[in-house]
Amino acid sequence: MAKTTAARADDSSFASNENFADLLEESFTSSNAMEGSVVKGVVVAIENDFALIDVGLKCEGRVPMKEFAGPGRAPEIKVGDVVEVFLDRIENAQGEAVISRDKARREEAWEKLEQSFNANQRVEGVIFGKVKGGFTVDLSGAVAFLPGSQVDVRPVRDIGPLMGQPSPFQILKMDRRRGNIVVSRRAVLEESRAEARSELVSNLKEGQILDGVVKNITDYGAFVDLGGVDGLLHVTDIAWRRVNHPSEVLSIGQTVKVQVIRVNPETQRISLGMKQLEADPWEGVKSKYPVTARFMGRVTNITDYGAFVELEPGVEGLVHVSEMSWTKKNVHPGKIVSTSQEVEVMVLEVDPAKRRISLGLKQCMSNPWDAFAEKHPVGSNIEGEIKNITEFGLFIGLDGGVDGMVHLSDLDWNKPGEQVITEYQKAQVVQAQVLDIDVEKERISLGIKQLANDPFQSLGDLKKGSVVTCTVAAVDPRGLTVSVGDGVQGYIRKVELSRDRDEQRPERFSVGDKLDAKIVTIDGRARKLTLSVKALEMEEDRKAMEQYGSTDSGASLGDILGAAMRKAKKDADEAGQ
Repeated sequence: MAKTTAARADDSSFASNENFADLLEESFTSSNAMEGSVVKGVVVAIENDFALIDVGLKCEGRVPMKEFAGPGRAPEIKVGDVVEVFLDRIENAQGEAVISRDKARREEAWEKLEQSFNANQRVEGVIFGKVKGGFTVDLSGAVAFLPGSQVDVRPVRDIGPLMGQPSPFQILKMDRRRGNIVVSRRAVLEESRAEARSELVSNLKEGQILDGVVKNITDYGAFVDLGGVDGLLHVTDIAWRRVNHPSEVLSIGQTVKVQVIRVNPETQRISLGMKQLEADPWEGVKSKYPVTARFMGRVTNITDYGAFVELEPGVEGLVHVSEMSWTKKNVHPGKIVSTSQEVEVMVLEVDPAKRRISLGLKQCMSNPWDAFAEKHPVGSNIEGEIKNITEFGLFIGLDGGVDGMVHLSDLDWNKPGEQVITEYQKAQVVQAQVLDIDVEKERISLGIKQLANDPFQSLGDLKKGSVVTCTVAAVDPRGLTVSVGDGVQGYIRKVELSRDRDEQRPERFSVGDKLDAKIVTIDGRARKLTLSVKALEMEEDRKAMEQYGSTDSGASLGDILGAAMRKAKKDADEAGQ
């Protein structure tokens, strides 16, 4: 009996020990399972900037008070508060639980942020620090990176006013494994602006007059804020007069009154105008500026092709480079006039439809071509310096800055122009005769050979068939160049040198030899004279036969000529006695 009771006692003790071991194991297993998770605890004390928190384990943990404070805010916690903390370890070397309020908030925040990211929803955060390339944002415990380009729709110079202020953000990227979150404030602003812009654009109408603020100025115009939406005020629509750069009239921050010119609902582009609010100066411009009338104007712009002259604010005309000077050709307009210069111009043409006025500057000056024609009529002689030598003649500088041209054909009566022109040099002073003046085409024709008499005039009454005495001027294999009268050049072809073929040799003549020949052709216009010795010999034979006999009598030409020569000699002798 005693043994049985003792045995039962031992069994009960064994069972109790076994249950306690199970419970202890279960307790340790349960505690270990809590590590790495968020648990609830009670603040039991606050000591030296630390909060002592009981998380229901055999030991308590300490959390720095700063972990209970949000960015820019003081910690709000007191004894007895129930808080959530992250349990890193149940017990450290000091016998305390290792817990963290920041990790708990981060774990909680990550779960909510992932839900917002997947749903493409905005989240709220606070910018609290600056790092390389951007800023740090507190998203209810999770720290995100805000690139500098994603702060605002336009570059922000001073981030100060945004620091510590709650703002909406759009999550661009999340990587929980690496703990990376990238957010954008700009995306939220653009979306809000797009909504406001669409609503504002839908209410805009062409012709509507609005007040706006100049936000930005470029070379081609200015962007004006109409209260949430920007419109472009092009430089040509700022004023009726020429505006070289918008900054001449506008400044950033200036309030201006504008009119809506065009609205494109698809692209949401708005074109604005300021000059449309003023009277159009081009109305009635044709009656104000009649053709041939003269006006004073101011040079506003100079281009390669001319200069623009302002006749009144908003009305400009173009003086083409060809209408700037009577004498200065192929010169840049900037060498004739300068910007802001006051000039007198003549209206040449007015086109109100195209808003164009053609002006002339040289028309208000005396025409040097008229002056030259009056002073030097056709036939008068002038003197000038050779300005240029071209393949077709000489250009000579004349009075009044005009030029005259001597064509190759007017250089010499006898020599080819291509040969004579090589005898002249640039800057050489020459004399010439005025042959023709065309004021409309601004052309003056001159001649140098006209200063001397035309050698063809020395031929007098000579005509085709006349017999003349020539002087050999040149010998070539094809014939002879001869001089007749006062230097008229003629030519005798080889076959015309003699009736006999054996005598048709140019080389038997020398320069300076004289011979008689008959004129075959004489063309004063073409200045061509051809002669023939052969024709003269045949003419003499014919006359001799007619005078002294006929071949029908049996006498030869030699006999007839011999008799004629003997008779001529006898007559000469008798005359000498």
